[in-house]
Amino acid sequence: MLVLLSTSRFGSKYVFFIFNLCQLRITCIPQDCLTEDYENFWSECPWEEDLKHAEAVCDQVGVPLEVVHLTDEYWEKVVSYIIQEYRCGRTPNPDILCNTRIKFGAFMDAINSMEYDYVASGHYAKVVHAYTDQRDKSSVLELSKDMVKDQTYFLSHLSQAQLKRLIFPLGCTPKDEVRKLAALFDLPNKDRKDSQGICFLGKIKFSEFVGRHIGEKEGVILEAETGDFLGKHRGFWFYTIGQRQGLRLPGGPWYVVEKDVENNVIFVSRYYFSIDKRRRLFRVGSLNWLTGSPPDQISQLRCKVRHGPGFYDCRLTMEVGKDGHENAGVVHLSEDDQGLAAGQFAAFYQGRFCIGSGVILESWDSEGFPVCAKALELAKMEDKSKLGKPVKIKVKPECSLKDGVELERQTVESQISFTHKRRVQAAQGGAVSSFPVDLLQTLKRKWFKLF
Repeated sequence: MLVLLSTSRFGSKYVFFIFNLCQLRITCIPQDCLTEDYENFWSECPWEEDLKHAEAVCDQVGVPLEVVHLTDEYWEKVVSYIIQEYRCGRTPNPDILCNTRIKFGAFMDAINSMEYDYVASGHYAKVVHAYTDQRDKSSVLELSKDMVKDQTYFLSHLSQAQLKRLIFPLGCTPKDEVRKLAALFDLPNKDRKDSQGICFLGKIKFSEFVGRHIGEKEGVILEAETGDFLGKHRGFWFYTIGQRQGLRLPGGPWYVVEKDVENNVIFVSRYYFSIDKRRRLFRVGSLNWLTGSPPDQISQLRCKVRHGPGFYDCRLTMEVGKDGHENAGVVHLSEDDQGLAAGQFAAFYQGRFCIGSGVILESWDSEGFPVCAKALELAKMEDKSKLGKPVKIKVKPECSLKDGVELERQTVESQISFTHKRRVQAAQGGAVSSFPVDLLQTLKRKWFKLF
């Protein structure tokens, strides 16, 4: 048994400790991605501290430690891809790429000569394998017991060959229980905080990393509804759909709603969350099915468009590509979602089982955020200096009292209905929405008392 110690992760070290208690024959192998002092901010990655924790756990139980260096592979297969995707205006997911290409890709290639049955890691998920006399059957990926920490979304792009060699022991244990057991066994990393953000950046801000590798190029900010010239930005690659930070515009909040990559223009709006501007239809490409082929029934699926406990009911319509294969499709969500960003992944589920995922594409239907013709035309201007000075931004106009009450009624009713559906879904074994339903109900009562 090989235990993969991703040096920055808490759970994998606990898995290793438990296997040792069970007297399984194990070898501990930290997957060390960033041990070289690269000029490109690598020196800011806290890999030395991470490795010390891995060594301390191994020393505690007397198990040999082997280190696999994957710095070059990580740069070539993950970081370079991330940079290129941002340069093209998309928002990639480094965690999914790392699992597919490094942790269970380059790592498994590196240990191919070693004799082992399975690789275990501390991911919060379950892998259900067929019986030994049914090796021709596929292994399946199941949701973990801890739905908040569940990581099937990040594992949804694995291949069947990768899945067959994996076990995730923490899939049956909530994270808070793992913490308690780590304290009980007095593990050296028992008090360590959960890892957050992109692991290779360390203390470096992501904007600094992007600026270093892509640079800056001044562009203009246009209001989506009017085409008004509002200000300038550092480069479209610093912004993603739904972002409100870093725009430096008064009278907000303002949100990035679309990007013109060719002309380095971003479109913003103060009405990103308006009821009439929600998305529930999008295209996916690079579809990957964990069994190797799409399921027979794709009209009644569930999906996640980001990591978290929430699901959407959805319908998938397959499309035949130029190569004749069905490697793309159109996803119809049961609810609206405004945070859909090209380059992110949509993971698909049947019941409690994750069946695969695809990359969200740029193409949207008529339900996408509308950008007026004037704004689209101004974005194509070669000489942006002709736009003159940015307009003086006025205070966000308020709708009439009657319209405001009706809009609030619709919004509150919509959110409460949505949350109720999530609660029912949870009672039936699904995920629990983290949206504060009590707060919504209080808001509803207060509004109805005022008007």
